[in-house]
Amino acid sequence: MNTVGYLGPKGTFTEMAVNGLFEDKVQSVSYKTIPACIDAVDKGEIELGVVPIENAIEGSVHLTLDYLIHQVPLPIVAEATVPIRQHLLVHPSFKGDMKDIDQIISHTQAIAQCHQFIHQNIPQADLDYTTSTGEAAQVVYKQGGNVAAIGNDRAANEYGLKILQSDVHDYENNHTRFVVLRKRDEAVDIPDLEKQGVKTTIMVTLPRDYAGALHQVLSAFSWRKMNLSKIESRPMKTGLGNYFFIIDADQEYDDVLFPGVQAELQALGCEVTVLGTYPKYMITTEKIKSLNK
Repeated sequence: MNTVGYLGPKGTFTEMAVNGLFEDKVQSVSYKTIPACIDAVDKGEIELGVVPIENAIEGSVHLTLDYLIHQVPLPIVAEATVPIRQHLLVHPSFKGDMKDIDQIISHTQAIAQCHQFIHQNIPQADLDYTTSTGEAAQVVYKQGGNVAAIGNDRAANEYGLKILQSDVHDYENNHTRFVVLRKRDEAVDIPDLEKQGVKTTIMVTLPRDYAGALHQVLSAFSWRKMNLSKIESRPMKTGLGNYFFIIDADQEYDDVLFPGVQAELQALGCEVTVLGTYPKYMITTEKIKSLNK
């Protein structure tokens, strides 16, 4: 049985992704932070690690991207997209309403996804951050009082909390992409889920900043008619103006097109690194509901 690490404790959306992908076919291990989970994969303590990489409202999870690029370069071997429903959770002894809440705690991404709701409905509350939504639910369970957490149904059930207000995220189409990491570059096959295609993620580093550089990079994909679903720049951390680009192509790494792209970009002086070519999966709301029963 594989061991799979995730951002914990229980009740996080990352745990939801693990359960949606593997159900009860793996042994799961929770980690307090994203780097701790990635490190555990790198050290061989666990076979697979599942971490968030992008949210539909707040964009990329930069901690994940930067840690994979600058610290522990593990290959991505699968991707899962999970629908995100954020709720306002309170201790079961709480008898007030939203105007009585003094403090809201959760992960930075969760609070950011609910910024307008908080601004319009609970402006008096102080905001404090935890390493995960599951940890926030734990704190509310232990602390009680006029403190609320932002988290999901699973966290509410796990810690016996009351949902004071459902669906407090600012935009309805809230989804998060999670990636599965592995020490060896072997794709993870999930037989119980239908594959939604294959994606290849690469990193491109420019030799220097010059006019038309990004255009030249993108042209290497364009004339080959390769569809790019994401292009993002991130700082190299070597000085202002130094960036690398993360590019997602909606196809599997092949023996013709991708080697051609790499050769063309390398001829321009770019460094090209393949971060993974991997299957994509969608975990539906119905699947999540069945797992929470």
